[in-house]
Amino acid sequence: MVQSVYLHIPFCEKICYYCDFNKVFIKNQPVDEYLQTMATEMKNTIERFCDKRMKTIYVGGGTPTSLNVKQLEVFLHSIRSHFIFADPFEFTFEANPSNVNEEKLRLLKDFGVNRLSIGVQAFQQSLLERIGRDHTEKEIYTMIETARKIGFDNISIDLMFGLPSQTVNMFEESLQKAIELNVEHISAYSLQVEPKTIFYNEMKKGLLKLPSEDVEAEMFRLLIDRLTNHHFIHYEISNFAKPGKESKHNLTYWNNDEYYGIGAGAHSYVSGIRRRNAGPLKHYMKRIQETGFPYMEEIHLSEREQMEEELFLGLRKRDGVSISKFEQKFNKRMDEIYGEVIEDLISKGLLERKGDRIRLTDQGVFLGNEVFQAFLQ
Repeated sequence: MVQSVYLHIPFCEKICYYCDFNKVFIKNQPVDEYLQTMATEMKNTIERFCDKRMKTIYVGGGTPTSLNVKQLEVFLHSIRSHFIFADPFEFTFEANPSNVNEEKLRLLKDFGVNRLSIGVQAFQQSLLERIGRDHTEKEIYTMIETARKIGFDNISIDLMFGLPSQTVNMFEESLQKAIELNVEHISAYSLQVEPKTIFYNEMKKGLLKLPSEDVEAEMFRLLIDRLTNHHFIHYEISNFAKPGKESKHNLTYWNNDEYYGIGAGAHSYVSGIRRRNAGPLKHYMKRIQETGFPYMEEIHLSEREQMEEELFLGLRKRDGVSISKFEQKFNKRMDEIYGEVIEDLISKGLLERKGDRIRLTDQGVFLGNEVFQAFLQ
């Protein structure tokens, strides 16, 4: 049963140097037509799959707050018109400090948004400019102060480490400032240089100077130690939350549950089928006009593939995967399928059994990709 939906707004006022998400400059784009097409996809998706009562809604991008107030209102009204909100529900909206004002925040609050995810990345102006961000440190504080005044009590910020010219001391400073903001959730990711990004082009030309693997590992260790010492729960490899403030929407992915994906380039997972929407705006809109749906690809997962995903997604969580839930879901004993792999990883100190669960050890968190790869065939 689908109880989560992700909606993608691909527009940005500036393209960050590390970003490989589906995005375009907002200037001269058919924004209004795109929002109308998304509304059509919402309607057709519900009619095809029936589920319209959602426990979590997540709007990401791109930069969703690049929409102007009128566009934002049209979009939010469309969401509320097509989906029924369960009680309780989590409605997350990604926001950029440079293009959020009090009017937009009040609009979000009025339409039921109860969680903000703010793209901070770093607190040093030189580093923000180096990675292509268009906000200032001051705008971070202003936005959070305004959001608190309006009544938002569930705020997450994103940080990055392993950035060009970033030192351990710089990352430590960013962590300290993030803690002092007293937010409920912090996500922190190491830089991954992906194709079709500005950083990738710099790397090919030998112009991208990154911290060493040892320095990056030191930053990751600092992240874990500092946040857990300040009463954040390390509930997923890259995510930390105050008690009860874990991202319910992202847990949908890590629990390998079903979800809709609405918008250009969005992905969905329903009834064992993963679908990928067309990415380019014109292709996305044309497909919906012609067929009602924008799917470019449909992958029917075999039972074995579903089991693999259950493990490599679930093991990202610090409490790991439930053995009994796995067996109930697939009617197969986990040890029957993966016993040798699990025992090998336990012997290497990367996995551990605790009651009904298998989970990464502290060492395994640093070598997660090696663990996940072991379950893929």
